[in-house]
Amino acid sequence: MNAAGLPGDAVRYVSTRGASPALCFSEALGSGLAPDGGLYVPERLPRFDAPALAAIPDARLADTLAALLRPLLGEDVLAPRLDGLCAQAAAFDVPMKPLAGPGDHWIELFHGPTAAFKDLAARFLAAALSALRTARSEPGLPVAVEEVRGAAVQTVLVATSGDTGAAVAAAFHGREGFRVLILYPDGKVSPAQAHSLGAFGGNVRALRVAGSFDDCQRLAKQALGDAALRAQVPLLTANSISLGRLLPQMGWYAMHALRFQRERGRRLNFIVPSGNLGNAMAALIARAMGLPIGAVVLATNANPTLSEFHDGAPYRGRDAIPTLANAMDVGAPSNVERLLWLAGGDEAAARALIGVQRIDDARIRSVIAAAEARHGVAPCPHTACGLAVLEDLRAAGDTRDWAVAATAHAAKFLDVVSPLLAASPAPPPAFAALLARPARADPLALDAAALAAVLREGWG
Repeated sequence: MNAAGLPGDAVRYVSTRGASPALCFSEALGSGLAPDGGLYVPERLPRFDAPALAAIPDARLADTLAALLRPLLGEDVLAPRLDGLCAQAAAFDVPMKPLAGPGDHWIELFHGPTAAFKDLAARFLAAALSALRTARSEPGLPVAVEEVRGAAVQTVLVATSGDTGAAVAAAFHGREGFRVLILYPDGKVSPAQAHSLGAFGGNVRALRVAGSFDDCQRLAKQALGDAALRAQVPLLTANSISLGRLLPQMGWYAMHALRFQRERGRRLNFIVPSGNLGNAMAALIARAMGLPIGAVVLATNANPTLSEFHDGAPYRGRDAIPTLANAMDVGAPSNVERLLWLAGGDEAAARALIGVQRIDDARIRSVIAAAEARHGVAPCPHTACGLAVLEDLRAAGDTRDWAVAATAHAAKFLDVVSPLLAASPAPPPAFAALLARPARADPLALDAAALAAVLREGWG
């Protein structure tokens, strides 16, 4: 054991606020917030040199992902299981397809069971936590991992602005030893999203909260930070504050960047629709580890927090503004703490890591309406923000190669896209099956005690 109480070869994870004990990967996996209120990050990022980069496979997402995560696990108890965990998570295609303009592409991240990019990481997290429950007890196994193994039932608490909750529910639905509680803002997600959140039943329960996504996130953080509650109800988180949700998203950026450089000898640049900043942070971390990723530009909706910070204002969280791109209606993005960590705590350096452009609802509508004729695609409102940024870059004379992260299938947002398209897009089969199920979501007041009472109930 070392001074932190971890096995000598373990990769350590520390809080962005620096006042919590270091954990190994398995301990940090579902922990969410550190005791000091910060987010877990690797104490040091590994970096791939040229020979190591050359050895990373790019034919299958699962193989690329395993190669990236291996040095981040070190001698963790999950390390021998990593290939299998990645294969379970990345069991669907994530293709990159050309758009109309030279050097224009989009990456379809919506081929998972709930038709959104959240599926990959949610499936990895569920598989990893399930593996921990059956991990063989062995000398040096961290106490928190033994607690995971020993808990009769663990509750996965997740706040969602639309897509995260369904992905987490699908990943954990029917898994022994787990139940899922979803918090979503009542009336602030699309009808299809709301239905999918309440359609699982069994060990999954949905609560429609009288408030915004930021309110839901605050409730979840309060519960996760309540030591007395957690002593009664073992809690895990599956929001992008969780390492298990954050790190697997590196896979698709790494895979396509490697392919692109190997085939064309150039770096691929990415435009990432962003709300809570988790998906874009994965691209930034992969780049910091040495992957050949070019510029990363965040496409936000009308919520100004990230764009104002990027333009030089001090970071200031505020109430979210409702927009057509509702899954990005975030006024206080948690992962800004990780962005600052990646920049060594320097705000100017953090701003230099990214570009940010804000897109309003009128522009979202115009991009959706023109996308079929211009690009031959039907974007969801969030992806439309990315396409708008691409158009603006081209108009400003940018000639680099860009790929827009297409974060969700348009059929999840028919209330927005159908009036703007010649024909409504049909939902993918797995998501259509979910919409065909009956759905139920119970109301919840904006009250920490009310949430605690639900968590103490014996359901699922």
